[in-house]
Amino acid sequence: MPNFSKHVAVLMLCLVSLMGARLMSADQPTQPPRIPLWKGHAPIGDGKFKEEDAFITVHQPAKPNGTAVVICPGGGYGGLVTGAEGHGIAAWLNGHGITGVVLEYRLPAGRSYVPLYDAHRALRTVRANAKDWKLDPSRIGIIGFSAGGHLASTAGTHFDVGDKTANDPIDQISCRPDFTILVYPVVSMTNKGHAGSRSNLLGKDPSPELVDFFSNEKHVTAQTPPTFLAHPLDDKVVPPENSKMLFDALQAHKIPSKYLELPSGGHGLNGYQGPMWDAWQKQSLEFLAEQKLIPAAAK
Repeated sequence: MPNFSKHVAVLMLCLVSLMGARLMSADQPTQPPRIPLWKGHAPIGDGKFKEEDAFITVHQPAKPNGTAVVICPGGGYGGLVTGAEGHGIAAWLNGHGITGVVLEYRLPAGRSYVPLYDAHRALRTVRANAKDWKLDPSRIGIIGFSAGGHLASTAGTHFDVGDKTANDPIDQISCRPDFTILVYPVVSMTNKGHAGSRSNLLGKDPSPELVDFFSNEKHVTAQTPPTFLAHPLDDKVVPPENSKMLFDALQAHKIPSKYLELPSGGHGLNGYQGPMWDAWQKQSLEFLAEQKLIPAAAK
């Protein structure tokens, strides 16, 4: 009889421990998956590859509305501001039913096309997983801040429909974003852009052809996706003329677009808070709803 009581006591302890573990698991949010884009075999240009990787972290809302946004943090192409301009943006998007995909793109260090390879791969990867992630493959956009805005605007002006003959099924998918949101973005690689971003992306003495390719205001076409821009007029880091030049080109090609000139806030919009920060968030969602890229209720 004593042995039986001992077994019962042990069994009860196991049950209590199991219930406690389940309660703790229910209380703690699931860590969003961080997914390698290249599996350690990443392109660096000229047909060459290197054992390195870029990553996406997929933040899904409780009730996805079908729209996803690849998020490109800023950092002057010399670092990545993945907090406020990355995972913080994903949390805001999740609050409106939108899946936020934070892109940790590789820093170029003069390898000019590397960040764009990563942005293209991120867009293709999200679209390839649309069914599993409860997304509409025709509502996959991109957002960028500062130098991340340059990367997002590059993805919005330089894209392809995919290579249907590629062995990798992800490479067969289009990398065209369905919309673009740019917040105090670097757009041009001319002297009207941002010297630090230009040096980190293109090197100290880039060719005119390279400068032209990455000056995105020059590459708007009829296929460029709908674009929302916001820029503080008192930005001393990235001149607001960057947004104005791109907006003028979008308007000239009759691309649905909106440019929100913010009266104050400077680069970073007062530390990512306050009325100027709130204004671009509110109006960008309204713009997406007008374009039927998010449900009207998501506003």
